[in-house]
Amino acid sequence: MRRPAPRLLALAAALAGALVSTGAAAPPSPTGEGTPAKTPVAVGWGGVVASVDPDATAAGIGVLRSGGNAVDAAVATAAALGVTEPYSAGIGGGGYFVHYDARTRRVHTIDGRETAPTSATAGLFQENGAPIPFAEGQTSGLGVGVPGTPATWKSALDAWGTRPLKQLLKPAERLARNGFTVDATFRAQTEANEARFRDFPDTRKLFLPGGALPVVGSTFKNPDLADTYAEIARKGTGAMYRGPIADDIVDTVRRPPVDPAATRNVRPGDLTAADLRAYTTKRQEPTRISYRGLDVYSMAPSSSGGTTVGEALNILERTDLGRLSQAQYLHRFIEASRISFADRGRWVGDPAFERVPTRELLSQRFADARGCLIRPDRALTSPLAPGDPRDPQPCAAAGQAAPTTYEGENTTHLTVADRWGNVVSYTLTIESTGGSGITVPGRGFLLNNELTDFSFAPAAPGVPDPNLPGPGKRPRSSMSPTIVLEHGRPVLAVGSPGGATIITTVLQTLTGHLDRGLPLVDAIAAPRASQRNQATTELEPGLWDSPLRAELEALGHAFRPNPEIGAATGVQRLPDGRWLAAAERTRRGGGSAMAVHPQGKP
Repeated sequence: MRRPAPRLLALAAALAGALVSTGAAAPPSPTGEGTPAKTPVAVGWGGVVASVDPDATAAGIGVLRSGGNAVDAAVATAAALGVTEPYSAGIGGGGYFVHYDARTRRVHTIDGRETAPTSATAGLFQENGAPIPFAEGQTSGLGVGVPGTPATWKSALDAWGTRPLKQLLKPAERLARNGFTVDATFRAQTEANEARFRDFPDTRKLFLPGGALPVVGSTFKNPDLADTYAEIARKGTGAMYRGPIADDIVDTVRRPPVDPAATRNVRPGDLTAADLRAYTTKRQEPTRISYRGLDVYSMAPSSSGGTTVGEALNILERTDLGRLSQAQYLHRFIEASRISFADRGRWVGDPAFERVPTRELLSQRFADARGCLIRPDRALTSPLAPGDPRDPQPCAAAGQAAPTTYEGENTTHLTVADRWGNVVSYTLTIESTGGSGITVPGRGFLLNNELTDFSFAPAAPGVPDPNLPGPGKRPRSSMSPTIVLEHGRPVLAVGSPGGATIITTVLQTLTGHLDRGLPLVDAIAAPRASQRNQATTELEPGLWDSPLRAELEALGHAFRPNPEIGAATGVQRLPDGRWLAAAERTRRGGGSAMAVHPQGKP
């Protein structure tokens, strides 16, 4: 099998040389007195940060510059994203944290996924034996899970951090108090949520100042969130799980503060103070596969990201993707995605409640048994039946096909590397754009609607569904924070938001870089396709408007357009020891990559 790594290293070195002169010195920690410029790529020494937002990236760079490590910087960046990306993430949500420890050369993960109340049953989203409308779960207390983000920060800092949380929250607190500059993406996301935001007085007051949409170029302030961060800084993250903040969360979920004039049916939830007190993160082993001689690490269940990306890579391992035409490469990528999603739907759920055959799903034997379904001259059709990883039989199905259930598409991802070689790939979310739409009164943050990631009812009658709700259960996720090593040292790290499209975005970015030879920033920018065991594959405009679509349709593929899929970030270790950070060029208005010392070694 052709090994692409040496060629990629040469490409990376050439790209870095071309880019290093364009990187400006990173700005100081954000103060609200001006937003740093966005740039999608940065190269330098001393560490790098990539996120969707320049204020958040600058917060992380400030921590690295002051001597903090990658974990410290990731927490500071995430806290700032809770200010500037409040519709994607925040302390009212959860996520998955993947960390490479340069000292031990090991990868560790933290499952900070939200959990259902202990009262939850498989019928949580059913009424009279039928599933309720999705909108009534989305915008409700019923869809709110116990937030995991603050506990994730504590777990990460306790294990690997070097700076106290109160210090790391300072940039985000200042940013919330002094404000950030509203951009077109923030306004558009507010506008898309305007109707439901108006139904909640506290949400309306915060995000529709003066009753109007925020103006692009104006300064947006969130003093309540600044006060909440200050309280957490004084008391620790435990303040989110017991005490006044926790009491406010419980009251908001159980009695959603709805405008009396609203006509929306806002269902209450059954979250209790005991549910918050009982919350814990999970330290667990990452998923791991070998791909082209590299070790690819990601999140194990409750996320389906590591198993699904891993299975697809194992399927693609048998094909030299670098030598294929672009149409044949996309064909193989689409088919591997379709197959792995079929298996994900049948087998992956919260392992505390379901028997998830993680090791078997990631075996090359299973991948080979499933990969034999792919033909170069004809597309498969969906929904495709799953295979049985416990007893792989070539080209065999293991039961009835079931469609892929819906998963909200808004989240955020950040990647960090430090001067010592530690790396963090961290995806965090509140689920839908704007989460539940419900702001905790006086606290300045939106609550998640993560429980809608559960199946409201079995995906297909008579087909086992491992993702039904349960007491204290974590809903299945697609978040796929990934770190790639070679001989125990980091090569790159990537991740993306996008609901179930996260999996296909990460897979396409990895194969675009590792197999097709694209520089990381170009692999991130490339037009995307997303097949999730559905009748049609989603295409971004760059592929929808391309002659490639006709070539793929001739093989039997069917498509539908999607204006934007994901918003990835990544970091890469270059041959000379410098780091490259990469983010989106245009998606979500473009991302932000920065280096501590972009002009050379200090």
